[in-house]
Amino acid sequence: MYTLLPEPVDWQEDTPRSSRFDDIYRARSNALTQSRSVFLAGCGLPERWRDRDQFTVLETGFGLGLNFLTTWATWLADPQACHTLNFVSVEAYPVSFEDILRSTRALATADDASSDLAAQVPLLAQQLAHFWPSIKPGLNQCSFAQGRIQLTLCVGDVLAMLQQWPGKADAVYLDGFSPAVNPDMWSSTTLGAVAQHCHSGTRLATYTVAAQVRRRFTELGFSVEKCPGVPPKRDRLQVHVDHALSKTD
Repeated sequence: MYTLLPEPVDWQEDTPRSSRFDDIYRARSNALTQSRSVFLAGCGLPERWRDRDQFTVLETGFGLGLNFLTTWATWLADPQACHTLNFVSVEAYPVSFEDILRSTRALATADDASSDLAAQVPLLAQQLAHFWPSIKPGLNQCSFAQGRIQLTLCVGDVLAMLQQWPGKADAVYLDGFSPAVNPDMWSSTTLGAVAQHCHSGTRLATYTVAAQVRRRFTELGFSVEKCPGVPPKRDRLQVHVDHALSKTD
């Protein structure tokens, strides 16, 4: 039986690290810039959600919630944003909410602290606080912004959660820990399960450009493009679905 306990975060000054995976949750500086560049811009956002009724983002690896909060803040700032933003995120080891708050407060002292986004993200994290104590294994749903932001937090093993969630995604953020330390998140089986939630036109984005990850995407029928990253990352990956994918088992 899956047991839900808060995942401990090892704080090294303002850098949050996972002892389980021996990898960082986010960089100490430029974290917001990286989130916007790697994941939002990598998936063509905010442009692709404009004037849409609904838009769905699927994420593997909720972590400290930075991508969700950054996407929410970007949506709020966009007068042409879709009416409803569905954000679906898979997380096997949810952290405590105190660590999410600590992470967002630390952004105020980071390199991008002067941005409007850095000021908005901690405020949105406080709204997430009301929902966090009720999370349990399985699919957890919560609404924000008068129901226009729909968060589905899928707590459990990535394959099991991807099988439980029935929807299709317009954008996919692949944000698990590094393939070197968390290979199951980047396996052919996991990426094949992600592919089942994509449609023609879906865009995927990730910070990793590992050769085996690029090869697996290519084998699944995706178009793969390596792009310049934001320091300390040199590169990032943009992946496109240009046609209907064949069924992958």
